Order: sequence, then structure tokens, then C-alpha cells
Amino acid sequence: MPLTPGYGETPVPDDELVCLLPGIRDALGEPVGKAAIYDLEQAVYAAVVERLVPEIIEGDLTLGVLLSDNFVRDLHRQLYGDIWTWAGRYRKHEVTIGVAPEQVAVELRSSLQAILHRWEHTDDWTTRQLGMAVHAETVRIHPFTDGNGRTTRLLADLVFLASQDGETLETYDWNLDKPTYIELLRRYDGNRDPRDLAAFVAVQPLD
Repeated sequence: MPLTPGYGETPVPDDELVCLLPGIRDALGEPVGKAAIYDLEQAVYAAVVERLVPEIIEGDLTLGVLLSDNFVRDLHRQLYGDIWTWAGRYRKHEVTIGVAPEQVAVELRSSLQAILHRWEHTDDWTTRQLGMAVHAETVRIHPFTDGNGRTTRLLADLVFLASQDGETLETYDWNLDKPTYIELLRRYDGNRDPRDLAAFVAVQPLD
């Protein structure tokens, strides 16, 4: 999801600056702009993708590993641990979306286990719907202080890849209409059915 116009010139607020690792602030200089942080996060994201996707293709990262709270926390840590102090830590404060902070750990673990159990014991979801169910469920829980969007989208892609067995692998295309996407996430919150969201989010061949 690209930056919005004007975002690049916006400085990082003081309440976020205190969460940057000291080395990052020193490297970027003052003032620290949101665009500089975005570019840094994107570079780390690309490196994590290059490292994890081959492990999926080779079968070293299985659905049993991916669909665990430990992996989700580690994925968040990989994406943000070189930049932010909150990387890999569950949030401790209330937010307008997401479960209560004291419920995050239990909800994430039980939800992922339930999804894995359903996938292994039923046949009513496609691989595309499985990945989207994982995405929507982790968005619903909103486990982290920040970085939930990038983490849950990558998690969905990894789960989608790991569940495919064809010669041509696909990932999701996250360049989408945001209002419709948010409305479908809300719909999932009500019915726990990922089919509409999966039909809306397009797929593309793995690059």
C-alpha cells in the first residue's frame, strides 16, 4: 500500500520517536521523516520476504509452524526488530479495533489453532480463503502496537503459499480499494466467513 501524498514530508511525532532504536535516529539524522522510516521498513520487509519464501517453497516452513502465536510474534520481530523497541511485543493498551490487551495472547493462540484444525479436518475452504481467514482473524485481534497491517498481510501470503501444491504459486495483490476492504473486514468480524474477502482480494503469480 503506497504512501499518501504529503506523507513523505511529515516528521515522526515525538511519541513515536521515543520508540525508535537509538541507532536508527542517529543514522537518519534530525528531523526524522515518516518517508525515511517507511523506506527503511520496506527494505527490511523485502529482505524478510526473500528469506522466508524459499523456506515455504522448500517445505521447511509448514502451516503447523506458520499458524502459531510464536511465529506471528517472531515475524513481527523480524520486520521491525532493527527499527522499533516495540517489535515482537503484544500491545498493552486499548485501541479502537482489536480485542482487549489482556486477551491478545490467548485469542491469537486459540484462533490460529482453530483455523489450523479446521483446515486439517474439513475441506470447505480453498487455499485462497485459508490465507484470508488468517489475515482477517489477526487483523481482528490487532496484536501489536503498530505494524499490524504489514505483518498480517505477509502472514496471509505465507499461509497462502504454504497451502498450495500446484506448479504455479500465487500471492495476494494488496493494491486494493481500501473502503471496500475495510467493510469486508468488518463483515468478517460479524460472521467469521472469509469467502467474500477472499473473492475481493485478487491474486497474482509469485514473482
